[in-house]
Parts: sequence; structure tokens; C-alpha cells
Amino acid sequence: RMATYVKVNDFVENLCQVIDLDGDALKFDLTSTAPTAGTDATADGNGILANITPISYTNYTDDLTVDRVFTAGTLTHTQTAGTFTLDYGADIVITASGGALASFQYIVPWDDTPTSPVDPLINYWDHGSAIVLAATDTATLQFNASGWFTLA
Repeated sequence: RMATYVKVNDFVENLCQVIDLDGDALKFDLTSTAPTAGTDATADGNGILANITPISYTNYTDDLTVDRVFTAGTLTHTQTAGTFTLDYGADIVITASGGALASFQYIVPWDDTPTSPVDPLINYWDHGSAIVLAATDTATLQFNASGWFTLA
């Protein structure tokens, strides 16, 4: 099932001022709580990691507390006629191990490099329903063939 891309308003300003898509450490978090619940992380001034509630990262084959990183070298970008496209050329496979992984519905990428604001969000993807992984189940986070996002 294709997840829906949702814009975080602050990303536009942060991209111009503090985010370096080529050099910064981009990571992601998984959450079962909508990023718009409570303090709306998509609203102006709220686009930081502290405004989402990540799942508990246990029962995973790797260490999701440290391995939620978009690997350097797989982020690519192009610009044609004033339209910039960012793409991530690898799938991320999550495998539950030793028990069930906490269910999640939202995948939230963020930038771990800036200190002001700290951990700015980029966007989030809404899967539309919970992803539930029992022991040994896998989920593949596959990125859109036409790019993560475009700016024009």
C-alpha cells in the first residue's frame, strides 16, 4: 500500500536556513500517533522531532534506536528547468525479531545535524493504517520511483 506524503510547513524555511540535504545526517522515526495530534508537528513553528511520539524500538533485528539512518550515498537529487527532485534509492527493510515490533502508521524523516532548531522534521508519510509486525515479519519502506519530493 502506498503511503501518503504530508508536508511539514517548517521544512521550507529550514531547507533555506539550516538543512543540508547533501551533508546532514538524515534519520527517520516510526510512530503510531498522528504527527498532527497534540502539538501539530506540521504547523508553523512546531516541525521538530520533540513534537512526535516514536514507538518503542525493541524486537528488531538491528538496533532501531541507532539504525534509523538514511544511508549516505543513496540520496540523490536532480534539477531540471527549475524543479528539484530528491530521491532515496534504497528500500529500508524492518524485521521484527524476538517478538512483535510496536505497530506504527507514520514514517517521519528528520535532520539530526542542525542545533537550532534541533532535529527539524522534513515531512511524514501516512500509511493509512497500522503496520503490525509479529516476530520474523518484515515491512519494506519503499520510496516513490519519481522521487521523495519535488520543489519547483
